[in-house]
Amino acid sequence: MDWQKEIKKKYQNLGQDFNTYLAGLYYAKPITYWDYIEVDTLLSLQKPRTDFPDEFIFIGYHQVTELVLRLAIHELQQLVCSEDIEVFEIKILRINRYLDLLISSFTVMNQGMDYEQYNQFRLTLTPASGFQSAQFRFFELYCTDLIQLVPEKFREQFVDNPKLEDMFEYVYWQAAGKDFQTGKKSLTLSLFEEKYLKSLIDLAYRNQFSNLRQKVKFFQKKGKLTESLEELFRTLDRKFNIDWPMVHLQTAHTYLGTGQSEKAATGGSQWEKYLHPKYQRRIFFPELYSQQELAHWGE
Repeated sequence: MDWQKEIKKKYQNLGQDFNTYLAGLYYAKPITYWDYIEVDTLLSLQKPRTDFPDEFIFIGYHQVTELVLRLAIHELQQLVCSEDIEVFEIKILRINRYLDLLISSFTVMNQGMDYEQYNQFRLTLTPASGFQSAQFRFFELYCTDLIQLVPEKFREQFVDNPKLEDMFEYVYWQAAGKDFQTGKKSLTLSLFEEKYLKSLIDLAYRNQFSNLRQKVKFFQKKGKLTESLEELFRTLDRKFNIDWPMVHLQTAHTYLGTGQSEKAATGGSQWEKYLHPKYQRRIFFPELYSQQELAHWGE
């Protein structure tokens, strides 16, 4: 290929002067790894609130988690716009790899911090809580219908023409910071909703007919859901809704204890019931499981 000719053609098609761009290349500095990846910026983002050394690990690991979630959401944003089986097989496999990374790397949290340090610096984090990760919620809304994030005991009231704004008052994470008898919300939950609720509602509306569960139902209806793709969907469901919460729960047990010695979460939630999949029973793609599998989900 004659690259000089093709580049000239490119800028002509854009209505731009090729020689100006060529002169710009002469003066431009060479790209470097550190500039392209923004290494200095990334390494400046860890800002501990205490002098305990292991707080740095806690912050850094959570930032890694958010970056990996962003990679997964990048794939999900493309999938909600696609109906190509081959694209789905490639990208769901990618997402499952990202989830493998999140699951296997949790030992950095579970085994990588000093117990006494963690239980002292964590006191400065109140009322922040991991459930305030908006990307975790975005991931869910790309994957499934909002009703699947509502505990089963509340779903009946949303059978006919559900309003998504009302449904958000009953999504499972409300249980981490809301008294359903009084309707009073914790500061942790109130701050989260103040910042993200509108974005979450908007995303739920945008994805209500194009999220991954809707794609599964479409592929089933068209007879296009291959065995390999079905297993990829099932694997994604298990990894995100069972395997990852379980390693998180194991870490909580390590640092917060169990039974009589159990410590409260920084956001004030009943973290064991909040984290354990058998209580929340979040299932993205219920169409892909037998009744027995659904009955024993997360056990």
